[in-house]
Amino acid sequence: MTDALSHAVIDQWADDPRGPVALHLRQRLLPIEGADGVIFPPTYAEIGYSIDDLGDGTKVAQIDSVGAQANRMEPLFKKAKSGQPENPLAKLVPQIEIALGNERTVSILDAGHRLGDAIVRSSDLAGDAQSAFRQFLDTGDAGSIARLSPTSLVFGAWDSRDTQAKLPRVVQAVIRAWDVTAIHRSAQYVPPVDYAALEVFSDEDKKKAEGDTKSPMAQRGFVHVPSVNALGGVVVRGAIHRDVTVNLVALRQLGGDNGAALRQYVLGLALVAAVEPQDGFLRQGCLLTLDPETPAAWTAVERSGKRSAVALEPTAVAAYATMAAERFGVGPDRMITFDPKKAKADVKGDETTGRRRSKG
Repeated sequence: MTDALSHAVIDQWADDPRGPVALHLRQRLLPIEGADGVIFPPTYAEIGYSIDDLGDGTKVAQIDSVGAQANRMEPLFKKAKSGQPENPLAKLVPQIEIALGNERTVSILDAGHRLGDAIVRSSDLAGDAQSAFRQFLDTGDAGSIARLSPTSLVFGAWDSRDTQAKLPRVVQAVIRAWDVTAIHRSAQYVPPVDYAALEVFSDEDKKKAEGDTKSPMAQRGFVHVPSVNALGGVVVRGAIHRDVTVNLVALRQLGGDNGAALRQYVLGLALVAAVEPQDGFLRQGCLLTLDPETPAAWTAVERSGKRSAVALEPTAVAAYATMAAERFGVGPDRMITFDPKKAKADVKGDETTGRRRSKG
């Protein structure tokens, strides 16, 4: 049976300490080429693909990390660019833009560390952000954070270069592929003409540069360059799963003078981010879709481990989020200014800023 979704039920999720500990969704995904298609995970310095051996011969690959998934969900709340259709979700959060002084602006919703990001510390929002973090540390009241950057409460933030305040993620998602085998690929770049024959350089220089990827001539595309045994993606023999969790225990830890309204506001935003259909184009060579043969369903997980299906329908969730935002009061939109002097001081760890560096 599926529990009927009402505003009262969602309010209870936000406030009842005996209520469910989490909401969970597991989606099975498929490569656009089909179940036997090759997909490309992200690559990382020194290790290449993030593939773990579970000890029984099974290998699991990280296809999209928790941080990457958060960065894909957060822009759901950005205001539309000029000429684009209006985004109704943008009204749910304050639109804070940081002017860089060259006619370019950056939305705080694009800042990877959100309210704890370097670009915030390097702007005239720095003082307000620091005060909001300190209020949270001293009193547990996250209301000021919510009026500046509510997505910092939804997707988490760590003010690691200043107050050390940590905000756990209420929503997290990750994509993993099970029982994978990494494969390789080779390629050969062939220039359209013989530049040595055109006397751009000598035949001797050409021979020295060919095959040397560090050669300026190779890097600029003037000579033949082979690429041998490079990473070529993974073949997935198991399943590709996207797991989405809404942590209701972390949510209920948010307090303050207006704690109930705050929790409901943050939960509304979290549910909107969690249920909104996601673009499956993760990177070149990795375009995924839902598996139509394996329908996904949300479940509420009790402390006992009991699971109950719940109907989280996007339209109903958006209606709740809108109501909760009006009840709490969305912070004002702001245009703030990037200050290079503050950025330079932050890089140096200038004691006059009152900030201290992270230990790691």
